[in-house]
Amino acid sequence: MNEIVDSSPRAPATSKQVTVVDIDIPFGRLVSILVKVAIAAVPAAIIVAIFWFFLAAIIAGMFGGFHR
Repeated sequence: MNEIVDSSPRAPATSKQVTVVDIDIPFGRLVSILVKVAIAAVPAAIIVAIFWFFLAAIIAGMFGGFHR
C-alpha cells in the first residue's frame, strides 16, 4: 500500500496579463547592484576583446595579412 499522492497545488489553466508598475528599491541597494554590474563587465569585455583579436587574426591570415 505505497500509493503516491500528489498534493501539490496546480496552476490555473488560464493565463493572466501582469503589468509591473513600480519597483521600490533603496538608492544604496541600486548603487550596489550597478557597481557589481560594472565590475562584472570588465572581465566580460576582456574576453570579448580577445575573441575579436583572434577572429581578426584568422581573417587577416586568410587574406595574406595587412602588408602591401
